[in-house]
Amino acid sequence: MSQQIHVAVIGAGPAGLAAAANALAYGARVTCIDANDQPGGQYWRHRYEQPGVKSDSTGHHDWSTYLSLRKAFDAGISTGTLSYQPNTQVWMAQQEADETITLQLTKATEAGHESGMSTLAVDRLVVATGAYDRQIPIPGWDLPGVMTAGAVQALIKGQGVLAGERIVLAGTGPFLLPVASNVAHAGGKVLGICESADLTGWLKHLKEPLAVPAKGVEGAGYVWDLLRHRIPYKRSTVITAIHGTDKVEAVSIARTDKSGAVIADSEERIENVDCVGLGFGFTTQLELLTAFGVDTHVDVDGSLVADVDQFQATSRANILAAGEVTGIGGAALAVAEGTVAGYRAALGQGQYPDRALVNRELKTIKRHRAFARAMHQAHPVPEYWSANLEEDTVVCRCEEVTAGQIHDARDHLQATDARSIKSTTRAGMGWCQGRVCGYAASCLATNDDTEERFAQVVASTYKRPISIPVPLGEIADLDESPKE
Repeated sequence: MSQQIHVAVIGAGPAGLAAAANALAYGARVTCIDANDQPGGQYWRHRYEQPGVKSDSTGHHDWSTYLSLRKAFDAGISTGTLSYQPNTQVWMAQQEADETITLQLTKATEAGHESGMSTLAVDRLVVATGAYDRQIPIPGWDLPGVMTAGAVQALIKGQGVLAGERIVLAGTGPFLLPVASNVAHAGGKVLGICESADLTGWLKHLKEPLAVPAKGVEGAGYVWDLLRHRIPYKRSTVITAIHGTDKVEAVSIARTDKSGAVIADSEERIENVDCVGLGFGFTTQLELLTAFGVDTHVDVDGSLVADVDQFQATSRANILAAGEVTGIGGAALAVAEGTVAGYRAALGQGQYPDRALVNRELKTIKRHRAFARAMHQAHPVPEYWSANLEEDTVVCRCEEVTAGQIHDARDHLQATDARSIKSTTRAGMGWCQGRVCGYAASCLATNDDTEERFAQVVASTYKRPISIPVPLGEIADLDESPKE
């Protein structure tokens, strides 16, 4: 009898849960490593579970899918075929000569304590680490009360807490709609949603939404919530400044033309604001995958994502990726990719449990990936956002680096890429390692705030997100002359 395959799944969101459940279903032994305290990830984040208390599904979509995956997940725990390690992170990973994988683990909230450190060796690895909100700086965005749109939602889902009583949401993308719905259902007042796109981009992509009717049904529910709660939805509108002394008090908003430039004399002010939620799409969490050196590419939204084949295998043997790390596309896509990755991890290349079942998942992936491409093209990060910045606007919060300092380094020190900006100004060197400021700092370094230019920066001169440390061996091999 052949030895049971040991699969590690990193992340317990939609993709991770699906990968774990399906790897278990086809005979693998699974270890699921999750930085959170309980399964669900960001999408299915919910109140802290208590014995005998049913989890609250309020504000959640596809909750039945979660319950189905969670049932298989919990069954694996009870039979001993799945080991769940919550509040745990991978701090180092490497692939051995025999292509097995070694993971060094530590507790997420006790990093560095020897008592919480361990080593795990596995045959195959599925990385489903997800993504986080992409941010661009706005004058006043460092005031207390300004946070990501995802944080506003996470507080409601996870703790039942409103980030503020009177909230303005701004940025771009459909994600602003469920956040507004969550706020309204929790008893908060959404003073407005400022969507920077004009939405005409959807006219070029009418067939993609029709191929995923569930998205239309979900969207209709959000529209009803906007109408029922009288939430203003302003297209082609951006926040130009956030005002306040010790906390958020007001915001200035303005209309933009088709190029994204602010229209003169269109500015208005919203008073009595105590929270602002900002979201301009999402950034993939590729740290673990880039540590293995997997092939990557720049997606249509400017994000660096992992290359995978149709069965979610990366360029490195026995390492698979599923969910947002392969491209931002939503929970349904993540579940389908996780399902396929679970099959592949358990059974290996060229072996499938049921070809019809696999084909169904592949078709789901194709439809949702097409929808995601259309969504990114219809909701781009607004052009010319940097025109609204003041020289003293903080870009890197951790190191308190301003837009003026980045401009000075670019214009006078020839710091024209993300790496040189990091070296000359320390932007991206703080606690978050560029997760908040990396996108903006890279764009400002090139004197061009379009996603296309940022994609060129990532693909040619940077090779990795700003948050990934450069190995010493790579530094030693670098030519002293700057890259072109």
